[in-house]
Amino acid sequence: MQKHIMTINTKNAPAPLGPYSQAVRIGNNNIVVFVSGQIPICPDTNTMSDNIYDQTHQALLNIKNIIETTGLKINNIVKTTLFIIDFNDLSKINTSYENFFNTYSSYEKTTLPARSCVGISKLPKNAKIEIEAIAMHNFL
Repeated sequence: MQKHIMTINTKNAPAPLGPYSQAVRIGNNNIVVFVSGQIPICPDTNTMSDNIYDQTHQALLNIKNIIETTGLKINNIVKTTLFIIDFNDLSKINTSYENFFNTYSSYEKTTLPARSCVGISKLPKNAKIEIEAIAMHNFL
């Protein structure tokens, strides 16, 4: 019998900064993946841009790389939560977010996931944004 709960860790996203997994996958046929919050560290260089547009893109790219490790795609993301330091950056965040999904979606017309934005005072490594995601497969 296959294990129904599996921890996911890939070198294509930054290593966790604490005692947690990059993601947890639940199920064999009907799959749910919970991706831990990703800050915008590039896993190849271990660096982070100062630009909020680029930070948003990198955090989403880390999520994409984690989700693809589970066999799912960016289209399987049904919910994201964004933790934001400065809501004055929201316009640039929105542009980067929409461009990312339009670029990496395999559908002709992108259906954006449900989303929440939470204002916070500080993030690890002085990041300006952290994004977590939930992806699902075979639930319809």
